[in-house]
Order: sequence, then structure tokens, then C-alpha cells
Amino acid sequence: MRTATPAVAPAPPGPRPDAALRRTLAVTVVGSVMAVLDMTIVNVAMRRLSQSFGASLETIQWTATAYTLALAAVVPTAAWAMARLGARRTYLTALVLFTLGSLLAACAWDAGSLIAFRAVQGLGGGLLQPVGMTMVMGAADRSRLGRAMAVGGLPVLVGPIAGPVLGGWLVDAASWHWIFLVNVPVGALALVLGRRLLPADAPSAGRAAVRLDLPGLLMLSPGLALLLYGLARGGEHGDFTAPGTLVPVLVGAALAAGFVRRALTASAPLLDLRLLRDRTFAAGVGTLALFTCGYFGSMLLGPLYWQQERGLSATAAGLLGVPAGLVVGTTMQIAARRIDTVAPRRLIPAGIAVAALGMALLAWQVGVPGVAPWRMVASAMVMGAGAGMVMMPAMTTASRELPAPRLAAASTALSINSQLGASVGTAVLSVVLGRAGMAPTGFRTAYAVAAALLALAALPALCLLPRGRR
Repeated sequence: MRTATPAVAPAPPGPRPDAALRRTLAVTVVGSVMAVLDMTIVNVAMRRLSQSFGASLETIQWTATAYTLALAAVVPTAAWAMARLGARRTYLTALVLFTLGSLLAACAWDAGSLIAFRAVQGLGGGLLQPVGMTMVMGAADRSRLGRAMAVGGLPVLVGPIAGPVLGGWLVDAASWHWIFLVNVPVGALALVLGRRLLPADAPSAGRAAVRLDLPGLLMLSPGLALLLYGLARGGEHGDFTAPGTLVPVLVGAALAAGFVRRALTASAPLLDLRLLRDRTFAAGVGTLALFTCGYFGSMLLGPLYWQQERGLSATAAGLLGVPAGLVVGTTMQIAARRIDTVAPRRLIPAGIAVAALGMALLAWQVGVPGVAPWRMVASAMVMGAGAGMVMMPAMTTASRELPAPRLAAASTALSINSQLGASVGTAVLSVVLGRAGMAPTGFRTAYAVAAALLALAALPALCLLPRGRR
């Protein structure tokens, strides 16, 4: 006896895959530019904020710390939020939080209110990158994922270079309020584009039943926040043995370790760490962890060197970083497209070698008295060329072979990994610079350590060849 097959209503027509990807990229690039530039712009304005509010630099530094701690607390919830609310709704909520936090920060009346409003910004900013990355990976064809990631990741690499220039100009030409107000029209534009262009999430019958792993959240979010706080304090004071630094690091590490144990045994963990059983994904995480340590950690060295050792202004120091930023963006566009056709074990280790060479050249030249600025800029451009060959291609390779249902967890894990890598690198190089002294020899040592961290990333990169690809 033949059973009749129930009729299935056809799915509503939607945009072609290419059109959907272009629309998603248009929204996520605008949102990423706003978030990435904000972090670097605020760093330039610290001294002006201290003067305006009559607060110490140590107090004003909490405007950056509060943002980072809020970001660390909310990033682990990204995969759950997308499963519960849908990626589109989660992304629009993040845009609202970030834009509202920016407007409130521009209206701050004292240091305390500014710190609180920066935390609101961090809650939105922490969701923008992992949710945006998940939407891009879901909309892109796997054979052309590298091209999509190249466009989507451009703000992450160029922002740290362009931010100091824009921040210095806004502070010098206008007032500190504009370092936050500049986000409001950009955020409003991203919201309008998001509502009009982002495709609606497919309805899911099990969405309402998705539960938040509360024990995991109570371990991972505070653990990450305490770790980042301790690392920031240790890097700021050049000492990890003080109780105010050591205790948060140890407690944060213990909570993170407890979460790892739970994530590997629970049926529905907050973050699926079983992804690390995939050799390519694990190799991508290891490569990016070491590379972001050296690359983003070194971002503090250039501005300090040009201002302290060479007597340049903040704006001039930022302008000297523009050529390297342009090289990063250009190289990344080429390399991220090439990763769709070239074996990762050929491209990514080569990029690591180029980046380490550029960083080593910086270490060698920074100790030469009166070295010509163009030589330093040229070395930074070599390093930037290597960075463009590594960051997005490694992320693309790590996630390309994963099934679609695991992309949200993968993008969240990659975001946490990058945030921790950058924080650890900044803390380590701050301590190295502080111990060696704010002198040419100190900068040389710090750049040498950064070059070593970049070179170490080549070890896991050799395992990045995906299964089934030549």
C-alpha cells in the first residue's frame, strides 16, 4: 500500500545567492567599520578625555577597559542568540545597542557616566563581528568563501591603521564629543540597510525551545572578562605578580578551564568546543591565536615610538601608519581570493614568513639612531603584506569545511580567539617594553618578540590543508 506524500508549500522566492551575499556584505561592512574604528579612535583621545573631565589617565583608561570587558561578556552568547532570535534580529539589536551607546557616550557628563556608556557600546560591539561573520559565511558559496571573507574582513585589518588618523583629526579639529557622534549617522545607515537588505531568517520550529547554557555562561563570560582585565592591568603596570593583576588572571583562567570541561561533556554547551576535533579548524585557531598576538600586540609600539622617540604628534604618527594599512587591505583582497584556488599550506605560511621578516626589519631599524622614517614605513609595509596573506585566508580555511549548522559556533570561537590573542599580545609587549625601558633598545626588544610570535604561527599553519583539497 502506497502512502500519499503530503504536499509541501514552495518556499517564498528570495534573492539570488550572489545578490543575497552582496546585500549581507553591504550591511556587515558598514557595521564593522563603525565598531573597529571606534576602538582605535578612542585610544587616540585618551589624553584629551582626561583633560576634559579632570580625571587621571588611569581612570579614563577604564573607558577602553569597560568596552573590552562588556565585549568579552557578550561574545560567548552570540551563537545562542542567533539560534534563539535569528542572525538578522541579533545583528540589528547589536547595531541599536552600539549606536545608542555612542550617542550616550557623546553626552557623558563625567568619567563615570562615560565608562558606563562605553560598556553599552561594548555589548553591541561584541555581537557585531561574530554575527556578521556567520551571516557572510552562510550566504557565500563555499567555493567562493575566500572572496566574501576578504570583503567582510577588510575593516578589521584597515581600521587599526585609519582609526588613529581620524581620531587625531577629530580631537584636534573639533572636540572629544565627535569621536562618539561620528558613529551615530553610520549606525543609523547600517540599521536602515540592515532592515532593507538582510534576508529574513528561515523559521525554525525548534527556535523557541533553544535554552541558554546558564552554567556555561556564568563560567565563560566572567572568566573571559577577568582574564582580559588582568592582562590589561598587567600590561599597564608592567607586572603580573601584583594581587590586583594575578588574582583576576588566576580566577579567570580557572573559570575558563571549568567552562572547557563543561563544553566537552554537556549535551548543549554555550560554545561547542568539539569543533576543535576538526584538524583544520584547530590549526586555524592556533595560527590565528599566535599571529594576532604578534600583529595586534605590536600596534601599540609604532605610535609610542614616533611620539616619544621622534617627537611627532599623534596625527603625524597615525599618518605614518597609513601606507602599511593600505598594503594590508590590498594584499588581503588578493590573498583571500587566491585561497579559493591555492592550497593554504602554500599561501598562509608564506604570508607568515613575510610578516615576520617585516617585523624583524622593524626590530633591527628601530634601534638605529636617526633612522630615516621611510625605512621604518617600508618595513611596516612588508609586515602588512604578510598580514594580509594570513588573517582572512586562515579564517576562511578554518571554517570552509564545517557544516552550516556549526558556522555560528565557529564564528563565535574565532572571535573569542582573536580577542584573546590581541589582548595577550598587547599585555606581553607592554610588559616587555616596560621592562626593557622606553628607549630604542626597549622598542627593538618588543619588536623582536612580536616577530618571534609571528614566526611561531607557521607551526600550526602547516596543518591547514583542508580534507579533500589539493
